[in-house]
Amino acid sequence: MTATMTDTPPPAAPKADSPRTGSGRSLGRILTILAAGLALVAIVRIITGADQLTSEGQISAALGLAVPIGLAGLAGLWSERSGVVNIGLEGMMILGTFGAGWIGWQTNPWLGLLCGIGFGVLGGLVHAIATVTFGVDHIVSGVAVNLLALGATQYLAKLFFSDGKAADKGGNPKQSPPVDSLPNFDIPGLSDALHSVEKHHWFVISDIAGILGGLVTDLSVVTILAVVLFIGSWWVLWRTSFGLRLRSCGENPIAAESLGVNVYRYKYVAVAISGGLAGLGGAFLALVTSHTYLENQTGGRGYIGLAAMIFGNWRPGGLAMGAGLFGYSDALQLRNGGETVHALLLLLFVLLVGLAGWKLYKKAMWQGLTSAVVAVLVLVWYLTTDEVPSDFVGATPYVVTLLVLSLSAQRLRMPKADGMRYRKGQGK
Repeated sequence: MTATMTDTPPPAAPKADSPRTGSGRSLGRILTILAAGLALVAIVRIITGADQLTSEGQISAALGLAVPIGLAGLAGLWSERSGVVNIGLEGMMILGTFGAGWIGWQTNPWLGLLCGIGFGVLGGLVHAIATVTFGVDHIVSGVAVNLLALGATQYLAKLFFSDGKAADKGGNPKQSPPVDSLPNFDIPGLSDALHSVEKHHWFVISDIAGILGGLVTDLSVVTILAVVLFIGSWWVLWRTSFGLRLRSCGENPIAAESLGVNVYRYKYVAVAISGGLAGLGGAFLALVTSHTYLENQTGGRGYIGLAAMIFGNWRPGGLAMGAGLFGYSDALQLRNGGETVHALLLLLFVLLVGLAGWKLYKKAMWQGLTSAVVAVLVLVWYLTTDEVPSDFVGATPYVVTLLVLSLSAQRLRMPKADGMRYRKGQGK
């Protein structure tokens, strides 16, 4: 059969935005959201008198709590961009905490940091062997990694920390002996200047000073490393041919294979990197947060990191914002208790009113009315109480997680082949 020849030229393809234009729009949108959020928080701070909302101490604590969540989320991003769902992040973080505590107290914290990363890589490779080589369901494999990591570290802790030299230095079956601290530092001059501006409690200006002060005061070297890893991950995954091939494995592995990409190799590399990043998040908890390995130290941060990754729409920038939000809410309930969390009810009311107006404008009547009703209930709660009950305060990070995921669910786009079984040559 021969094709019909015509003189009509094919329609022109629509012009796509250049990367610079798309990046500029995204950056502008993010800056607008941040500016609006800062102004709103400043207004709430003035009305309620809750100066801790944007204080240097609050932001510094939030940053410390956000780093392990962000590293866990970045680990999930690497894995899922290659098409492998990684529910095993929690287990890989647990392995990282143990490796850092075990080697850290015997040698030095730097080797402990490397060992934490290495233990996480081992967990990632176990997950890769199960899912990539043997085609095990990704969720089943991830849950198995979590259980194996928990059981293995509990057994090894009893073996290595409960007697001999470790016991003499404070070890027991549930924790390692103390580990020396990694260096922390401030930016000379800038920290003191920002702190002096913050003390005046000026509208927006003091809020900016408090936020910037928290970001440049008492910084751990691991925090700096985490920032570098976020920037580096964005550059590698979206600006290099390696990243393009890796992401193609998560979008359409059959097409990637047809173009000569070794899909198995890229998936293995991605999941191993994922495990290393999760292990680094666990090492942060052991070496920076507590200076020792503790049983159940991760506290579900692997799962919260996964939620932050989903909130960020599988992109580093959105992931960083999600991790910061979860770290901030966690720091609020740890440092300030019910009074400051009570001030957030007013902020939640304003956000729900804005959401209701937006949904009604978009003709989503049911969602708009639901948001409006919830906003009224939150306002009544704020006006009729002076402090949030302690039980709710402790649940603040998890409530924030659920609210954020429910509000962002409609704009999410996961990699098309994420979680799908792939066998070499299946497209032939």
